[in-house]
Amino acid sequence: MTTALQERKTKAEENAVVKPPVQEKPKKEPKEKRTILDVRDLNIYYADNHAVQHVTFEVPEQSVTALIGPSGCGKSTFLRSVNRMNDLIPISRTEGELIYEGVNLVGKNIDVTALRHEIGMVFQKPNPFPKSIYQNITHALKLHGIKKKKILDQKVEESLKKAALWDEVKDRLHTSALSLSGGQQQRLCIARTLAMDPNVLLLDEPASALDPISTAKIEELISELKENHTIVIVTHNMQQAARVSDKTAFFLNGRLVEYDHTDRLFTNPSNKETEDYISGRFG
Repeated sequence: MTTALQERKTKAEENAVVKPPVQEKPKKEPKEKRTILDVRDLNIYYADNHAVQHVTFEVPEQSVTALIGPSGCGKSTFLRSVNRMNDLIPISRTEGELIYEGVNLVGKNIDVTALRHEIGMVFQKPNPFPKSIYQNITHALKLHGIKKKKILDQKVEESLKKAALWDEVKDRLHTSALSLSGGQQQRLCIARTLAMDPNVLLLDEPASALDPISTAKIEELISELKENHTIVIVTHNMQQAARVSDKTAFFLNGRLVEYDHTDRLFTNPSNKETEDYISGRFG
């Protein structure tokens, strides 16, 4: 009996298919998306102060690009240059190229109003107009010639839904926007910008003045908006950059020190200055 069992066991072992050990597949690099903003040797000056120095990188569409770095390193100056907000500062001048959809935004013959329709901006502190919630959304729409109430109503609802604010304010659209909480005001400002259907959304520290719950809502909103918009965000919060962005640019003293996929930049930076900054050894 024992011999027969041994023979069957031997045959079973001979016929068994030996499977190779399971190996983890190497992680694929994220597929690169089409470049929507091509920055080439960009220089920005405030009088004799060289605030942004020879910056070159590409921003992919429908993604979130975070700009990090210490205060005064050129992040916000760069961000404002993308939709020509620096034009409002008389002593500023810009050199180089900011190519958006084949057009150099640094050029002289740019329709700035049309540009800001295409590339919207939300600032650090919520700045709703001292008007009703409804009027905040429709203000720019009316300036662009949209007058029909049906269309305005639809735009208000659509933009507030995109900003995850509709359910909170739908029953008080005609009350003052200033009655909203800080987090709600910031989402209203985002909704106001989204009402113009921008292709690119510039966010200058949009959650720095908000409580943790409101900050979480803004971050969740950013993740949803990138499905249809390209987002460039300035943040001092490196954890926030790691949570919401696909790519991160590290600025220091007006220079772009490093630009890479966020996961790689935070886990394996190629530059010692970047490593020192993200590890807290900076300075």
